[in-house]
Amino acid sequence: MIHEMRIYTCLPGKLPALQERFETATLAIWDRLGIRPLGFWTTMIGPYSNDLIYFLEWQSLEERERKWAEFLADPAWKEAKAKSEMPGQIIANIASSILQPTGFFRPFISVEADD
Repeated sequence: MIHEMRIYTCLPGKLPALQERFETATLAIWDRLGIRPLGFWTTMIGPYSNDLIYFLEWQSLEERERKWAEFLADPAWKEAKAKSEMPGQIIANIASSILQPTGFFRPFISVEADD
C-alpha cells in the first residue's frame, strides 16, 4: 500500500472554487473510477491559507498511474475542470509526493474523552 500527498496551491481567493469542484464533481468521478481519497485539509493556522492538501491511497504505483490517467482523460472531469475555470485559472501550483510507510510506524486508535 502506498499513499500520495497532493498539495494544490490556489491563486488568491480561488480556494472556494477548488473546494466546490471537488464537492460537486471530482469526488463522484473518483468514486466511479475507484480512486480512494483518505482526507482533505486546509490550513487553519499557518502561512499557507491558499492550499488544499489531500491524501490518496493506492495498491501500487501501477494502479496509481493507470487510474490517474483514466481520471485525466475522463470526459466528465474535463467538462468539470473547464466549467470551474471559466471565470479564470484556479490553481497556481500542484505538488505531489508518493509516500511509503516506515518500518516503525504503528497506527493508533483515537479514543474520545467521555463527556
